[in-house]
Amino acid sequence: MTIDPEHIKNIATRAAYGSAEILKKHMGRAGRIGEKGPGDLVTDADVESEKNIIETIRNAFPDHGILAEESLNEKDPGKAFTWIIDPLDGTTNFAHQVPFFSISIAFAASGEILAGVVLHPVNGELFTAVKNGGAQLNGHSIGVSRCSSLSGALLVTGFPYEAKQNPRPYMVQYEKMLGAAQGVRRLGSAALDLCYVACGRFDGFWEEHLHPWDTAAGFLIAKEAGARVTDFSGAPYDIDKVEILATNGLVHEETRTIIQS
Repeated sequence: MTIDPEHIKNIATRAAYGSAEILKKHMGRAGRIGEKGPGDLVTDADVESEKNIIETIRNAFPDHGILAEESLNEKDPGKAFTWIIDPLDGTTNFAHQVPFFSISIAFAASGEILAGVVLHPVNGELFTAVKNGGAQLNGHSIGVSRCSSLSGALLVTGFPYEAKQNPRPYMVQYEKMLGAAQGVRRLGSAALDLCYVACGRFDGFWEEHLHPWDTAAGFLIAKEAGARVTDFSGAPYDIDKVEILATNGLVHEETRTIIQS
């Protein structure tokens, strides 16, 4: 079966805009807020957004597999084509009415990410990419920054939920980066962090213990924008790895050395 990545991107974009309306409707009144684990929130908005995305995909591609954060039982590992969905990346921000969260939708064929869409519902920024087609922000081509030294770099990171039990290793790493870079931010949506590396707002991003739905779309967007994306050892990244480092390439080794130290 032939897959047109542009058509895939268009379906993902349609689904993302539909979910954006759902999230904006819920903003400020998230409804029921529960926990899937310590600090890992889920709201009615997550569930409704995911339902919309799955329905949009099923209407277009009823035989495709789906890996979605709130309904993992949808996954069929035997499917050649799989959609990887985070209906609300940044649920904690959303639940506290902090307007920094996103919708992330990626498409994979035989495990390879071919298309990715990340939408920031609040400001309307739509980041998209198809494999070997470059990356775009609202239809305009984007690329990584040209910052060549870590001392002048602005980095972004996140802390995994596991950090609540043992925060010290993450704080040591964070402290080292604070001393080496111009600044470090922690915004709360890995998908947007990767997109901000893609368009040059950040020079690098690192995090541990993320899930495939957190990074699948943003990974492709960053890579297509010229980012270097690896694990902490420098090996090529894939969405099943527990570490991700995405930079403009120029500060990659300097950043990686500090992370590993």
